[in-house]
Amino acid sequence: MKRLIAMYAELSGMLSRLQSPFLLAVRLYWGWQFAQTGWGKMHDIAKITAFFTTLNIPFPAFNAHFVAGLEFFGGILLILGLGARLVSLLLAANMFVAYWTADREALGYFFSDPGKFYVADPFTFLFVSLIVLIFGAGFLSLDHLIAKRLKEQAR
Repeated sequence: MKRLIAMYAELSGMLSRLQSPFLLAVRLYWGWQFAQTGWGKMHDIAKITAFFTTLNIPFPAFNAHFVAGLEFFGGILLILGLGARLVSLLLAANMFVAYWTADREALGYFFSDPGKFYVADPFTFLFVSLIVLIFGAGFLSLDHLIAKRLKEQAR
């Protein structure tokens, strides 16, 4: 039994070393996806404003610009790992609003038919935002470098 526990501890330690590279891969890929989505919205803002109007989102023009900028610049910040938790919080809130306004039916199936919940467009973006919000950007990020520098200066 001790051997099994030791093997498990060793495997667990090895897998823990993959956390930051995994977070980097998640941030690079999904940061790029967010940035592309935001860029697309920025270049067709009238269409996004009209869509937000049909969803009865208050101040549709303002919110269209805000969401486009959040997704574009937030995606870039995710790629860099700069302010990753704050950006992820904002992006997660954005995806919750997307569920509430554009995919409310899918949101209603969260417990009764999860398949309909996780095939909705906002799901993966929400999931990734929550991963980075909870786990942070990892040590392969500007957040880590800044924290390290601040810690050194505090000495």
